[in-house]
Amino acid sequence: MSRPMPRRTFFGLVGGAGVLVAAGIAAPRLIAQGSPGTGELLRSGLPLPRPFQVPLPIPPVLRPQRTADADHYAITQRAATAEILPGVRTPIWGYDGIFPGPTIESRRDRTTVVRHRNELPVPTVVHLHGGHTPADSDGYPTDLVLPKSGWDAGHAGHGMVDARARISDGERDYVFPLRQRAATLWYHDHRMDFTGPAVYRGLAGFHLVRDDEEDSLGLPSGDRELPLMIADRSFDEHGAFAYPSLDRTLRTTPGVESAYVEGVFGDVILVNGAPWPVHEVAAARYRLRILNGSNARRYDLALDPPPPGGGGFVQIGADQGLLDAPREHDHLPIGPAERYDVVVDFGRYPVGTEVTLVNRLGSGSTAQVMRFVVARRAPDDSRVPAKLSVIPPLTREQATVTRDFSFRAGTVHGRAGWVIGGEPFSPDLMSASPRLGDAEIWRFVADIHHPVHLHLVGFRILSRGGRQPGPFDGGIKDTVDLAPGESVEVITRFDGYRGRYVFHCHNAEHEDMAMMANFEVV
Repeated sequence: MSRPMPRRTFFGLVGGAGVLVAAGIAAPRLIAQGSPGTGELLRSGLPLPRPFQVPLPIPPVLRPQRTADADHYAITQRAATAEILPGVRTPIWGYDGIFPGPTIESRRDRTTVVRHRNELPVPTVVHLHGGHTPADSDGYPTDLVLPKSGWDAGHAGHGMVDARARISDGERDYVFPLRQRAATLWYHDHRMDFTGPAVYRGLAGFHLVRDDEEDSLGLPSGDRELPLMIADRSFDEHGAFAYPSLDRTLRTTPGVESAYVEGVFGDVILVNGAPWPVHEVAAARYRLRILNGSNARRYDLALDPPPPGGGGFVQIGADQGLLDAPREHDHLPIGPAERYDVVVDFGRYPVGTEVTLVNRLGSGSTAQVMRFVVARRAPDDSRVPAKLSVIPPLTREQATVTRDFSFRAGTVHGRAGWVIGGEPFSPDLMSASPRLGDAEIWRFVADIHHPVHLHLVGFRILSRGGRQPGPFDGGIKDTVDLAPGESVEVITRFDGYRGRYVFHCHNAEHEDMAMMANFEVV
């Protein structure tokens, strides 16, 4: 059942003393190019475990019920407990009660239908990040799935109504046609004003799209293909996730305590929900699907020791699938919600080598991510071909419109917040109305670190800081990480579906505090 419902957007934003000023200028400590992003460290209230003691978990792959025209899945969103830190029980909100949620694997051009049942105490919204999805299944932030146990509409808003919202009682079918290239996608909660704390509690999982082109390349597969969701968290003295919500029930007042309005950094690095895990590998090539699932933290990943001869990461894909050709890197800068698809050849190391994935933007407990132990020799018939895919060209000359958007600190209902083009988010405010099939250039300008994400479409990066795209800007993206004071131009074609979508900063605290805007494909 669907019906209009009062919108829950009371921007209860509290300005960080000394952090945000009326002009929207960030304090100097936040704008270093080599910083972990925009945020404040929240320290855990219990002793942290030693790293590299916990095996790397691999999220289970969900099995579908197949019909002639679609694959059907069922996921229950529910509260559970998990042993994340050894010997400590942590309450989570999980898809099927686990964190990360189960992985969904789909085929290009074959429809996937996911029925989400909400057994949590608050409304939820599911967004398939990177999905080329019709508007009614994209996870618009007011398209709520209400709790199965019921929901008091008095908790849902403060007199403002989004008349276009699609409200479901207890469960909802999300339909993903997946008319798109093979890629590493992920799904997460996208409820208006409360995305940050909901994802922090565990509502995130992988969704992989595969196709015949990718299958034909001979890339590492099976046990040698590893999805890696990297996310920082902090824990309170009882072992629960520590997150500085103004309303810990996530029912009424959005926002975070004043010290954390710029973003929340944790002091524990989790990979697939485990702290600094360890994984045995053969002396062979491995495909790593790397996702930054953190709310605000940026990483610069490297291998220690680097392999003989340097390099280490052979990038084969970006957010939206394969590159045209491989690119070799010795490090990988990655902002929130960005993905890298890379191949690492552990055959370049002697058996017995311990290879640590380090974070060059971290310090102390955040300087290391996980460890690989090269445990044995093994045959390896995988390869990385010199040609990966054909990406159709999209040039400036094809664009019909150029639009400019600034991402900066601003005033939201008289308090400090984050705005796009000087305006806080409202479902009724339309910032762009591209025509179906048209190509447009969008220019983004940032005051401090902002990872900018567009729903519906992937894009090509045309320029960064007025210069050519950088070495990590290749392929088709859906999230671009902007450094302080930086401008980036992207070009995209708005094809596939008409309807209302959003674009926003993927620093989840910024997004929850109004740094989101609408566009409608007409």
